[in-house]
Amino acid sequence: MDKKKNLKPLAVTFAASGVWDTIAGILFLFVIGTGRLINDPNTHSFYSVFLASFFFCFAYLQFLSSFNIRRYIFNVGCLIIGRVFYVILLYSYMLFYEDFPFTFWFTGIVDATFTLLYSIFAFRGGIGIKDLFLPFRENK
Repeated sequence: MDKKKNLKPLAVTFAASGVWDTIAGILFLFVIGTGRLINDPNTHSFYSVFLASFFFCFAYLQFLSSFNIRRYIFNVGCLIIGRVFYVILLYSYMLFYEDFPFTFWFTGIVDATFTLLYSIFAFRGGIGIKDLFLPFRENK
């Protein structure tokens, strides 16, 4: 890792994606689920609350990591993997699973955009693929 390159854009983007995950957590907690405002696809309220807890954990991880992004760059790699998996899974179901609703199509666009921005700002900041996906330990 080149310590002279600026990672502030990556840190800001990572914090912004934490805001996005917080919004998703609130929606899954209060709006999405069986008998709620958004119920397509059908989601039992247990699973919507369960998913909300994950979104809040991801948001917390992103907020705190953004304050020392160089040290926690591995978390960016983890979120890249998770968001790519989500986008592929979401659009695969929408395209190839008959009658799967298009309710959350826009979330795939937002998550793909965050993934692209993570990658661009990481590489412009001197972070390599190895640094993103393998834990880095500084020599003391």
